[in-house]
Amino acid sequence: MSVHKAKKKFGQNFLVDEQIIADIIAAIRPEPEDNMVEIGPGLGALTRPLLKKLNHLHVVEIDRDIIARLENDYPQDSPKSKLTIHAGDALEFDFSTLAAPLRIVGNLPYNISSPLLFHFAAYAERITDMHFMLQNEVVERMVAEPSTPEYGRLSVMLQYRFFMEKLLDVPPESFRPAPKVNSAIVRMLPLPASEIAVRNEKLFVAIVRTAFGQRRKTLRNTLRGYLDEIAFEKLGINPQLRAENLAVADFIKVANYLDEKK
Repeated sequence: MSVHKAKKKFGQNFLVDEQIIADIIAAIRPEPEDNMVEIGPGLGALTRPLLKKLNHLHVVEIDRDIIARLENDYPQDSPKSKLTIHAGDALEFDFSTLAAPLRIVGNLPYNISSPLLFHFAAYAERITDMHFMLQNEVVERMVAEPSTPEYGRLSVMLQYRFFMEKLLDVPPESFRPAPKVNSAIVRMLPLPASEIAVRNEKLFVAIVRTAFGQRRKTLRNTLRGYLDEIAFEKLGINPQLRAENLAVADFIKVANYLDEKK
């Protein structure tokens, strides 16, 4: 088939560095029986080595040209096919239709990486782990500690559900075309349900969003609709602090305190 040109609208940058590919596969450690799904297989940089290790692989792809290539290489009507292609947008894909426990991998489109991460989080109880290639700046925000410039809403909203670690850096020259940003691989492990301390998720989400909505303002100002001076004192939280100074556990404490009061 003809050479595929990367499409800007899908945020396509294809991984071509064989050493980086080998490092990613080594980090994922695929086992034959794994229920694995790859997001955005592209030209197969990870797909091919994964298929060498797995009995079967699911892929979710939105680009019709790439789907045609995949169907040509892995005919879907063949009983021997080790690859199942799900054509469509990963943001709308229902991961509960796949057998659990799931392992999810992929080089995520950088332009929609945060919405995708929140979409995957909704299926956390069905997932064993996730390994993603993302813009390095996003990975740094995901794993950031409180009171650092990178720490924000994304950090809190993912850290209360997942243990995360940055595994390796991936330079722009590892891709064709080369992106204008550095990339990184992150591992995400869902926390057991028993360790998720948030009792009212909707309330927790609202508090975190409100607190970081005006991140230069103090908590006394941003959370005035939720907490008064007495509440701050009961919770042992200094109202002069900003959202970026609060640990994930503090946000959980605020949400649970308000939930109890209701």
